[in-house]
Amino acid sequence: MAKNQLKNFNTDLSEWFTDVILKAELADYAPVKGCMIIRPYGYALWEGIQQFLDKLIKEKGVKNAYFPLFIPMHYLQKEKEHVEGFSPQLAVVTVGGGEELAEKLAVRPTSETIMYDMYKKWTSSWRELPILINQWCNVVRWEKRTYLFLRTSEFLWQEGHCAHLTHEESSEMVTWALNAYEKTYHELLGMYGIKGRKSQSEKFPGAGDTFTFECMMPNGKSLQACTSHDLGQNFSKSFDWTVQDQNGAKVYPWQNSWGLSTRAIGGLIMAHGDENGLRLPPQIAPTQIVIVPIPGHSSALAKAQEVYEEIKKNYRAELDIVEGETAGFKFNKWELKGIPLRIEIGDRDVDSNSIIIYRRDTGEKINTKIENYQQTIEDLLKDIQDSLFNAHKKFTEDHTFAVDSYDEFKKIMETSRGFIKAHWCENSDCEAEIKKDTKATTRCLPLDAPEEEGKCIRCGQPSHHRWIFGLSY
Repeated sequence: MAKNQLKNFNTDLSEWFTDVILKAELADYAPVKGCMIIRPYGYALWEGIQQFLDKLIKEKGVKNAYFPLFIPMHYLQKEKEHVEGFSPQLAVVTVGGGEELAEKLAVRPTSETIMYDMYKKWTSSWRELPILINQWCNVVRWEKRTYLFLRTSEFLWQEGHCAHLTHEESSEMVTWALNAYEKTYHELLGMYGIKGRKSQSEKFPGAGDTFTFECMMPNGKSLQACTSHDLGQNFSKSFDWTVQDQNGAKVYPWQNSWGLSTRAIGGLIMAHGDENGLRLPPQIAPTQIVIVPIPGHSSALAKAQEVYEEIKKNYRAELDIVEGETAGFKFNKWELKGIPLRIEIGDRDVDSNSIIIYRRDTGEKINTKIENYQQTIEDLLKDIQDSLFNAHKKFTEDHTFAVDSYDEFKKIMETSRGFIKAHWCENSDCEAEIKKDTKATTRCLPLDAPEEEGKCIRCGQPSHHRWIFGLSY
């Protein structure tokens, strides 16, 4: 397996991305246009995300449930902005059991409407609040332009849907979800990003406010990595859902929703990839260590087996004893798959009571004595996790630019791209013109953005903050 089999990472990132997904056996194209098959290695990444995030969700007191894939059309139509936002992407079932349905059914694009109808059924008093429910499921949004993991007509995600008696409680959950996502990206996926609030034109249909975690990719484009929505009372009012408060008055519950999808895997692939394939952070890697005995005498194989039996007690490990493949072929195979550490054991290593450890992120080879390898492995895995995160953070910071003129804004968009911090008047018409002129969209207003008086880079009207602009995936 030659390293040059992949497309060029630096000049053809889009083609490299598809190439590495297929050759590393993460996913494949499905017979249905716009859909994908997630292969075991790719699904193991999703399982890792599930396990990490689900633990955080349950610690917060949110419980998992499941709601139907099919949603009656009149449910979607109860919230005008919501249905208008999703109508172009709806897949609709009109026939069931060989007969035309009395009412069309939408294939779940998101679950607000069907879940909230049930929440209304289950509650009548403030005592039944809060409702804290999450579901892990698939959704369908019929995309015109698709991209493996990043944008497919069907994808996997989790969607949390909570209802509270007060806006204060609901807002706290919105913030908690965004912080939980940040923790997932930082500690598990080794990815840096910016937390912020979406503009009104970029928010979720039906939400009062949408909050996002934006990550920069190697080509300077921005990936909306997850979202958390303050729904206010929009949906409870649409469904005429009230509960009795402590004073006996009827009030509309306050709601929020939040989601992270298999898009996270697409971001992971690009954020840490290189010319040789994947580079997986140890915390998320399905296999953290692969042991490759170098063909020779049986002593190398026996030692490799011994080391493997010991390592697998504490780490996710594999022993590659496949016959008919050269050592070089195996090395390239595991590099492509992004395994953080590779242990090589040959006859000479056995004779010298040592092993060679190769770290995927830097290409460095470390020769260590058998008696020291456990501590070396522990230290290396931690260092790889930290190094990949720090590298992505540095790349993001190095490609974040503050500008005060429209000409400078345009120049960056035409060349280096990245995040542009610029004053904007927050007028949607002006926002649309900026997108028309440069293809850049408002990514978010960072939550920690200081108040700063300035002038909109396009129209010159007063501005109070610098927004983050970028080219969207």
